[in-house]
Amino acid sequence: MSVFEAIVYGIVQGLGEFLPISSSAHLIVVPWLFGWKDPGLAFDVALHLGTLAAVIFFFWKDWINLLIAGMKGLKTQEGKLFWFLVAATIPGALIGKLLEEQAESIFRNPALIGFMLIIMGAIMYYADRTRKSDIDLENIGFGRSFSIGLSQAVAIIPGVSRSGITMSAGRLLGLTRESAARFSFLLSTPIILGAGLLKVKDLVETKVEMMPFIVGILTSAIVGFLSIKFLLDYLKNKGFNIFVVYRLVFGLILIGVYFVRV
Repeated sequence: MSVFEAIVYGIVQGLGEFLPISSSAHLIVVPWLFGWKDPGLAFDVALHLGTLAAVIFFFWKDWINLLIAGMKGLKTQEGKLFWFLVAATIPGALIGKLLEEQAESIFRNPALIGFMLIIMGAIMYYADRTRKSDIDLENIGFGRSFSIGLSQAVAIIPGVSRSGITMSAGRLLGLTRESAARFSFLLSTPIILGAGLLKVKDLVETKVEMMPFIVGILTSAIVGFLSIKFLLDYLKNKGFNIFVVYRLVFGLILIGVYFVRV
């Protein structure tokens, strides 16, 4: 893998992990579209370590406060939020593990990815435009938290987007845009960490050229950090329309290219 390819993959991961456009979809279709060699599972793990570093660095103060409050139980809003996040992590992690084989095989079809980009774009538009939203993060409650966590299990299908489905679920359940995004980002931390720990052996056991890996990790971390900051600021005054349009256009392009090639 060239350093240029590593940079491209790092940008794709950093943008797609946190913007509601699906990082897994883009990491699959970029080499398919450009005829590049698949970077492999080890490099995918490395890119996720970069975005893990980004979300931890961005929310480190939040996580310290949540951990301290969580160890004291459910006495405070932050303590409750910590355990809500723990509970919300469980269903997505379990279903993701059960469908891991399908995620690495039948779900990687470019046409399926294109359709899921479009379908999820329509869901995002509906969730953002038709539901009343006045609930902030402090009042999210266990039921909403668990439902959002359950929804992210669908993101095992490339094209859905973990951030896209969790933000949409949050909006459907009445959360403000910024609260839905912040909860989604906090929820991503244990999910990315867990996935990385499960597959870190693949990274350790694989002989790789270090420079592309280092470049990929740094790029995904920097772009991921900037993506989080951008989206939280953007959603203060604007909706998801720009991402809906992107998903529709990109989805149609993928489907068109797929059927031209077959």
